[in-house]
Amino acid sequence: MSAPANPFAAQAPLHPGDRVAIVSPSSPAKREHLDAAVGALRAWGLEVVVGESALAVDERASYLAGSDEVRRRDLVTAWTDPAVAAVVALRGGYGAMRLLDGLDFRALRAAARLPDGRPKLLTGSSDITALHRAWQAWIGVPTLFSPMPGNAVFADSARIRADVRAWMLEPWGGRTITGALDLAGASAAEPALAPEASQASASAAGARPETDLRAPTVLAPGTARGVLTGGNLSLIAASLGAPEDSRPGADGTPAIAVLEDVDEDPQRLDNLLLQLERSGWFESLAGIVLGSWQDCGDRAAIEGLLREYFAERAIPVAAGLGLGHDPEAPAVGLGVPVELRAPAGGAPVLEVLGEPAPPAAGGAA
Repeated sequence: MSAPANPFAAQAPLHPGDRVAIVSPSSPAKREHLDAAVGALRAWGLEVVVGESALAVDERASYLAGSDEVRRRDLVTAWTDPAVAAVVALRGGYGAMRLLDGLDFRALRAAARLPDGRPKLLTGSSDITALHRAWQAWIGVPTLFSPMPGNAVFADSARIRADVRAWMLEPWGGRTITGALDLAGASAAEPALAPEASQASASAAGARPETDLRAPTVLAPGTARGVLTGGNLSLIAASLGAPEDSRPGADGTPAIAVLEDVDEDPQRLDNLLLQLERSGWFESLAGIVLGSWQDCGDRAAIEGLLREYFAERAIPVAAGLGLGHDPEAPAVGLGVPVELRAPAGGAPVLEVLGEPAPPAAGGAA
């Protein structure tokens, strides 16, 4: 099977004046971060509505943004509102997977397009991987794996805000990922957010955390085309055997997977990768893109682990493309056709394609 068409190849997901809904499917956020998020989206010309979950805290578990019922109702209400063009996750944390079993995916799929025919957009990363995977399995519209406006990295980095804005308000066809935004030379023209919305971080001063694997690197050379899938490694491993879980590429549609994580030491990463390996999750992939491993411990140990799992693959594998929790992480569309170019001795590039195409032959480039 060939990859599906990209509905955002020449048409932006959102237009100025569109309504977007901010919700918290996972952990709670602070008022100042919500205010900064609303301000940024409004500055982009979008109308913003805020769900009940945005500042809610569950009585039993303070790590959840309200009860499962509150968070699920917020998500469903936002997605099924015919006037809402995008549902924006305020932040990650934990809790999105808890919502899945109570969702009516038939109703969500029926509400997945705006009156003008555009697909609605879901945005977020980290714990929101659980929703991305479910949306790709059951709803069939592209989603945006992106830094979230309730997080410090969004407040700290003008490059991140400009990049997320471009993915939301400009067409996707031809967009490329070549590494973290500061390494890729993205523009920092947008003014900083209010100081109270930002937290002190190394990224604000341009410092590179010692535990980050940030240099774009080819682990296994080749070129491949396929639908982009994946996200946070911990969430993907946790979903093995769940209804939305499927082995990417097993249905004959070429697939390229993104994997990244945060705050997991090398031993834990080894265990998570082994889970995917033993489940057969890698077997049908056309290519693999490894993002950031922020705050995951010893750099040499992680690099050795990634080379052990991926350097001898017969498919192209690129590392260091910054996706995930890097302080300058780029966004990327999921559920759309992409091309991964990983030349031997060169720098890898991930490009979003405008139209579907059969997979390119693998092998050294």
